[in-house]
Amino acid sequence: MNLALFDFDGTITHREMFADFIRFAVPRWRRWLGGFVFGPMYAGYKLGMVSGNTIRASVVKVGLRGMRVDHAREMGRRFSAEVLPAVLRPMALERIRWHRSQGDKIMVVSGALDIYLEHWCREHGLDLLCSRLEIANGMLTGRYDGLQCVGAEKSRRVREACEIRRFPVVYAYGDTHEDLDMLSMASRKFYRWQEMA
Repeated sequence: MNLALFDFDGTITHREMFADFIRFAVPRWRRWLGGFVFGPMYAGYKLGMVSGNTIRASVVKVGLRGMRVDHAREMGRRFSAEVLPAVLRPMALERIRWHRSQGDKIMVVSGALDIYLEHWCREHGLDLLCSRLEIANGMLTGRYDGLQCVGAEKSRRVREACEIRRFPVVYAYGDTHEDLDMLSMASRKFYRWQEMA
């Protein structure tokens, strides 16, 4: 049995899905309010002056704080069922099927949010390590529960979840600089679906 590690956004899907989920799940009035807050921050992000972690944490705080967790999970289930099928890469699904046919352990390791990604992974029978939202008293707090699952946190969580050296071959698939640390763990690494030396 080998190990296959897949990033989700941009690797299994055609594009980043964080903003799509926020548009899907967050009421329009709250998105409108957030537009005033995030205009300058988004410009800074595009110019490379604001990190992806910072902008995602801010959007979660403004957009999801105070949302009932049962409502958030239902929105995540609907997003997984109604939106994600249209943005999945056939090549990625085929590669997941190939790994399954080989008897490999398959893990999605993603900065995407648990409230929608857990539904998709459960449906496809895949293990999941991802960014989790903090819950208190049945409500989302607007904070992450622990670190966002990007960069070095991806490989840290993989090492925590399984003993890497027991797998003869480790495959890893990613598409951005936030995946490079995870790819460095692998004996066979694929960046934007091209195998790296």
